Amino acid sequence: MNDIQIGADGRLRHLVTLDGLGRERITALLDRAAALRAAAAARQTPQLLAGRTVINLFFEPSTRTRTSFELAARRLGAQVLNFDIASSSTSKGESIEDTLATLEAMHADAFIVRHKENGTPARLAASAHRAAILNAGDGNHAHPTQGLLDALTIRDRHADLSTITVAICGDILHSRVARSDLHVLRALGVRELRACGPRALLPPAGELPGCTVTEDFDAAVEGADVVIMLRLQKERMQQAHVDSEAAYFERYGLTPARLARAATDALVMHPGPMNRGVEIDSAVADGPQSAILAQVANGIPVRMACLAALLSP
Repeated sequence: MNDIQIGADGRLRHLVTLDGLGRERITALLDRAAALRAAAAARQTPQLLAGRTVINLFFEPSTRTRTSFELAARRLGAQVLNFDIASSSTSKGESIEDTLATLEAMHADAFIVRHKENGTPARLAASAHRAAILNAGDGNHAHPTQGLLDALTIRDRHADLSTITVAICGDILHSRVARSDLHVLRALGVRELRACGPRALLPPAGELPGCTVTEDFDAAVEGADVVIMLRLQKERMQQAHVDSEAAYFERYGLTPARLARAATDALVMHPGPMNRGVEIDSAVADGPQSAILAQVANGIPVRMACLAALLSP
């Protein structure tokens, strides 16, 4: 995949996955995000993308991710177009590659792509002539900017990630967030990674190298410094994988009592949207250990950093 993502000059050309991107390059993106966050707080955001055009190609519904990318691009000075998929030529049978070629001919500089099918952003990256492709989520494959913003949120609290344990709990099988989080946290040297969920919602162990996999939620949370909760991805399930939401919450819902098993002041995270009372209790989601809104806020500087890395001189 890196032969698609990295240009001949060694620069990042596309961002499709964090898998294999490497600790040095990931750290550079996080450092740049932190610097842009500080500049924005001081109202000194550099207009690194002035004169550039960024197009959002979202073939799946999204509010927070699309808005976050749009704000990131605009704050760096780019023009942003939200492409209307419903009325586009793809609804008339045009291939997505032909749609990309048409928009590239109009001198678009970057495309933010979200699609239900694994591999679509990689296909577009392989066919793009000059524009950069950023993956905003494809199937259950990858969501690289979510992985980066999660890593930044954790790094804000724990400067040395080699000393911490991170538990990712819920619907691992259908989660692109879980896969990108595992890619980035492995690359950054997290001491211990745990993945937890019902057997029906866990992928084969071979898909989660370097990760302790368990169905025991209490064991997964025990002593963890960070607990990342995932929602049930019902839109990606071919059949029901849980008996009921109430039964799921009883076994896998993060409640104050369960959180008490984690390390003192453990961070609670969730990529959203949350299903309160299904995977997380409101008292936890809104509690003092919750970093959920910090994740949302960090999404903008992380996406600014990625756009700047791809498009700025």
